[in-house]
Formats: sequence, C-alpha cells, structure tokens
Amino acid sequence: QISVSSEIDLDAAMTRLNGVVKQTPVLRSRLLDERVGAEVHLKAENLQTTGAFKFRGAFNAIAALDADVRERGIISFSSGNHAQAVARAAQIFNVPATIVMPHDAPASKRSATEAYGAEIISYDRYTESREDVAAAIRDERALTLIPPFDHLEVIAGQSTCVQEFFNQSGSMDQLVISVGGGGLISGSALAAHRQNPDCQIVGVEPVAGNDVQLSLQQDQIVHIEVPETIADGQQTTSPGIHTFEIMRRHVARIATVTDTQILEAMDWLFRYQKQVVEPSGACALAALLCGEVQPVGQRVGVILCGGNISLERFTDLIQQGTVE
Repeated sequence: QISVSSEIDLDAAMTRLNGVVKQTPVLRSRLLDERVGAEVHLKAENLQTTGAFKFRGAFNAIAALDADVRERGIISFSSGNHAQAVARAAQIFNVPATIVMPHDAPASKRSATEAYGAEIISYDRYTESREDVAAAIRDERALTLIPPFDHLEVIAGQSTCVQEFFNQSGSMDQLVISVGGGGLISGSALAAHRQNPDCQIVGVEPVAGNDVQLSLQQDQIVHIEVPETIADGQQTTSPGIHTFEIMRRHVARIATVTDTQILEAMDWLFRYQKQVVEPSGACALAALLCGEVQPVGQRVGVILCGGNISLERFTDLIQQGTVE
C-alpha cells in the first residue's frame, strides 16, 4: 500500500506559490514565552491573502489543473475561508467559480466571496449535505471540484505554510495547529517531519467539535453532528479520507478547548500582539494559554490560521468573553 503522503508534492507547491502568497510574519512575545515556559513562535496566517492560510491550498489546487479543465470552471463548498480563497484564486486565473455556502455562514465571509466574483449557492447545513449539493452542480455544469481539505493538491498547498515558517524561524520541537477537516495540520506535519522527524504535532479542536480526536482515538473516521461553537471554521463533522490517513501517521495527539478559552486567546492576541484573529485562528494558541497543551522542547510553533471576522462579531465576542 502506497501511503497518501508519498503522492503529495511539497516542492511543486512551493514553486507554484512562490511570489503569489504572502510570506506572513512570525510574531514573538516575551510575555508569552514566560507564561508558557518555552520559546513560542506565532505564524500570522491571519495576514495572508484572503485573510487565512486557505489561499495556499486553493491556489495550488487550481494552478495544478490543466488549463482547459480550469477554464470550464471551479466549484467548491465552504462556510467561509476556503470559499474566499477559491474565489480569489479563480479570479487570478480568470476562471468562473461557484461556491456552495451554508445560509448561516458569516455575512462578512459571504460578501467577501462574492466580491472576488464567485457565484454563491446557499444550502441548509443542518438538513442538506454540502457534498451532495456541490456534486449535483459539478455534474450538471462539468465543473472541477476543489474541496476544502480532502484533496492532495490542497494539502500540498497548505504544507507551504510550515515550509515557510521553518525557513523563517528554524525547525520547531512542537507545532500546535487548529484542526477543522485536517488540511492544514496534514500539510504542516508532512513539511515539518521532512525537516525534523522528531517535531511533535498537536492538533486543537473545540470541545463541541472533536470529530478528529474521536476518529484518532477509535482509529476510524467518526462522524458527529454539526458542532455548536463560535469557531465557525471548525464546524466540520468528520476528517477527510486523505487527511485522516496522514494524521494517523503524523499527529501525536488532539487537544480540545472551550469557546471561553478561545475567546481568551482572541483577547490576548488583540491586547498584546495587536492582531485580530477569528475564533478558529486562535484555537491553537488557546490550548497553550490554558495549559491544555504543554510545551515540548524549547521551541514551539503556533499557526494563527485565520483573521476573517467582522468588527461587529469580534467586538460582540470579546465583550461576551470579558462578561463571563
């Protein structure tokens, strides 16, 4: 059996994305180091094109297609960040994009996706399957599906975040990464373990949405109900087939945090780093701040994976966090 990871071309992704993605900064904090008891490096992917790491995977997947296939158009499904990323990447290639989005997706993410020129088709995430909705349109219009995480070129694109991170900061002893469907942590783990096989990879999910934690514990893909959490980027119900296979081999453990702990991390990032980070983007840091993840070794890397949140929602959430 050939492992999935052997089919993922990390170097081709770096080449395609060179000069296209932003090299996002790495933030450091003496306060954070003292609090956690290690040297913590924060990779600010909230400052990436379209406001999240997702642009890496979307662009790589679309760039990898044959031109004639690409020109027929792209379809995807996403509650927000991948939607914006696919819409922007398709816009760069000047090809049509159709995005299946839940009707309750954040309005700011929906309007940003439309602003990049994509057509949005709404569905009810509680009664309909986004995969089925997208598949029907794909077949009807002969489009190419670029799913949000369970796709080899998407995973390869996400790997460039850690390849770049290690080039900037050097190798890490531990990486702490927010997990939704597992695209970012899969790509990150492959990139990290190629440079440092001893790097410990830890994923973080909201307590309410621990589908990956359950899947790894039971050594099979577990499906859960749509989780109720402020981390809308992590409202996935199961890991992907490819991502699960990679996580089984490369991820040491999955930690979980509460919405309140996520809010504390958002507040901390705003207060001490002047960064606006969405709940899913702050989830990994939350686990370190609350002690749910203990640092391993001296150098710990954390990816702040997204910053797509409206001013109103950010203010509401932060006030809610300080009131509780």
